Amino acid sequence: MAEHEAEDRKPQSDEARSAFVPPSGVLAQEAAEDESQTTSEFAVPTGLATPSTTTQETEKSAFTTPNTYSSRNAPPAFTPAHGIPLVKLTKEVPWQDQMRTMLRMPVAERPAPEPAQKQEDESGPAVPRVLDLTLRIGELLLAGGEGAEDVEAAMFAVCRSYGLDRCEPNVTFTLLSISHQPSLVEDPVTASRTVRRRGTDYTRLAAVFHLVDDISDPEIEVSLEEAYRRLAGIRRNRHPYPGWALTAASGLLAGSASVLVGGGALVFLVAAVGAMLGDRLAWLCAGRGLPEFYQFVGAAMPPAALGVALSFAHTEATMASAVITGGLFALIPGRALVAGVQDGLTGYYITAAARLLEVMYLIVGIVCGVLLVLSLGVMLDATNLTPETKFGVSSSRPVIQILASMALSLAFAILLQQERNTVLIVTLNGGIAWVMFGALAQTPLALSPVAATAVAAGLVGLFGQLFSRYRFASSLPYVTAAIGPLLPGSATYFGLLALAQNDLNTGINSLTKAVATALAIAIGVNLGSEVSRLILKVPGAASAANRRAAKRTRGF
Repeated sequence: MAEHEAEDRKPQSDEARSAFVPPSGVLAQEAAEDESQTTSEFAVPTGLATPSTTTQETEKSAFTTPNTYSSRNAPPAFTPAHGIPLVKLTKEVPWQDQMRTMLRMPVAERPAPEPAQKQEDESGPAVPRVLDLTLRIGELLLAGGEGAEDVEAAMFAVCRSYGLDRCEPNVTFTLLSISHQPSLVEDPVTASRTVRRRGTDYTRLAAVFHLVDDISDPEIEVSLEEAYRRLAGIRRNRHPYPGWALTAASGLLAGSASVLVGGGALVFLVAAVGAMLGDRLAWLCAGRGLPEFYQFVGAAMPPAALGVALSFAHTEATMASAVITGGLFALIPGRALVAGVQDGLTGYYITAAARLLEVMYLIVGIVCGVLLVLSLGVMLDATNLTPETKFGVSSSRPVIQILASMALSLAFAILLQQERNTVLIVTLNGGIAWVMFGALAQTPLALSPVAATAVAAGLVGLFGQLFSRYRFASSLPYVTAAIGPLLPGSATYFGLLALAQNDLNTGINSLTKAVATALAIAIGVNLGSEVSRLILKVPGAASAANRRAAKRTRGF
């Protein structure tokens, strides 16, 4: 017994003792009540009080009205250390500028909105219905050809007017999405909508702009039910012009364009007939469900065929070329081109790339249709297709060309389904654009056609922005038809003709000139709009955050 007690009193060696055994003299901590129970690293530490709950929390949907939100007593917003810039959203400026100013500010610096005046009770806004209404409005605007920035501004205006201040809209070429975060501790609500059909109807576009203007006006009470009712009426509206008027307008556009580049009465008549035949053929292809690419191929063939037929009549070379050029004027997608370049200049590169890709496909369709006919004409030895001199602005008959440019803008406005009270303004704007182009091209300075086109397009964009601000509407109805006389129809024709004659260098040079002219039109229109915004009153002009843009140097 004594020997065993002596062995117990001997110190154990390091090999016999575990590294995890507490040293002698240190009291061991009491074991937990249930050591077998594992704990998560996200468990509440011991000693930290947790909020008490009286009833078991039920499962909530993402579309349930937040219990922390009150339309009358909104929670206090976070204020940055440097303060919040003052942005006065007054009625003296269009809602586009009001919302564009807010969108170009960081989310943390946006001022908290005033209490929503469009709520009938204290339960707060119906988040799913507001987001659905916003997406439907954005769908109509994007399908009508509106720029991505203006579509986002409209969506933001609708959400903010109905009490959803923490919203982030996102617009691409075919997809609309919007995200609303009720608070910093609640899950965001996101909804999206796909734009599958696009059509040109500026009357519908103007009606949507009026609806957004009424919704964003604090003095006008527009409930969700009334907004849905008005939106349904806008969708059901009939076009202001019947089908035969659109066909006649396409003929007037092609005939006016042919006169604009040097044609006479016979050229006007032949070009008009060719454009109307092409329009009917395009309608037939659309009724058969063919894609838009093949519609443009079919629409480009009748004017080119009549031009080749006219060249066999041993007429002047200018006549056949003017007929084909007039048909090209009626087909060049100037609306999509301007919208694509505008999106690129404002930073929406994905939408801009998609729009420009669409323009490229449509132009390729026009090229295929015209080249098929021109190649056939060259094979049949149609020698009167190439005039001796390139036609364009003529100082011998300026009055006739001004009238032709105004008639071209008038026909373009009808094809775009514009409101009848805007047609006269657009017609005058198109005449002014041609006068500016002709004046710059005929001056002693003799500016290049591309530079003269850019200046004239800038004037069109400036006037269009002024008209849109006066009427609190979109600027597209006042701009798109007015740039019709400036479209590069003649340069496109000469490029295609040279390619049909296997003259690649001349053809590529002419097509490059046509592309440069088209880009000059789009950039000029956007620059004129931006200049008008710089000159006129913009909300928050005294704020350093006004119209903030990303500052980049050398692409970084």
